[in-house]
Amino acid sequence: MGGTRILILGGTTEARRLAAALAARADLDVILSLAGRTIDPAPQPVPVRTGGFGGAEGLARYLKDKQINLLIDATHPFAARISANAVDAAGRSGIAAFALRRTAWLPIEGDRWRAVHSVAEAIAALDPSPRRVFLAIGRQEAHRANDAPVHHYWVRSVDPVEPVLTVPDVTYIHAKGPFRLEDELAMLREYRIDAVVAKNSGGDATYAKIEAARQLGIEVIMVERAQVAGLPAVETIEAALHRIDHLASSLMKRGV
Repeated sequence: MGGTRILILGGTTEARRLAAALAARADLDVILSLAGRTIDPAPQPVPVRTGGFGGAEGLARYLKDKQINLLIDATHPFAARISANAVDAAGRSGIAAFALRRTAWLPIEGDRWRAVHSVAEAIAALDPSPRRVFLAIGRQEAHRANDAPVHHYWVRSVDPVEPVLTVPDVTYIHAKGPFRLEDELAMLREYRIDAVVAKNSGGDATYAKIEAARQLGIEVIMVERAQVAGLPAVETIEAALHRIDHLASSLMKRGV
């Protein structure tokens, strides 16, 4: 075992990049936690723990049992439950913790955004007349489209949507980012999409659909992030590494 023990709550590109940046360091023991929702996850650069913890209490117990010194929440910006559990567990354990959270997208000139606060609200915001909708929210909440069966949906996700939607007109697209602008433009044109439903995930990997919608004048119904109390946050890998170095140095001086 090395020195400072770190648990990264992952499942994002940022989590993997951070783990890769830490993997070769002899002064750190890093564990990457994945929820296990992706059927065929990519190889990871550090040891991986898969599955849930059993809520905040279970996570706090794991932190204590593994003698974790630092908890990093690098989960998806919309993974509200695990982020709340991270706040609670860090408080119970009395250990250092912070979040690595990519910056949210902001509308720029040419964007046609309609901001909403949930996927359900986004589906309800679609016009009552039939529309051709690109549903780019992943598979977990795709079922919300069942509330508005009048539309034709194109649903993109890494893994298959289960159970399948009950709407009469749906096309499933299985793909994993990052996505190129030219491919997104071609897709939106081919399917004659007139509305995009997306979550404000931030980052570069899936932004091309937003840029493509802007170029084609397509409306984007954007599910914005909930404003919740959380851990202190950084927005870049570099800032995360700086925090980790500071903590590791502090623990070394204290002989922890």
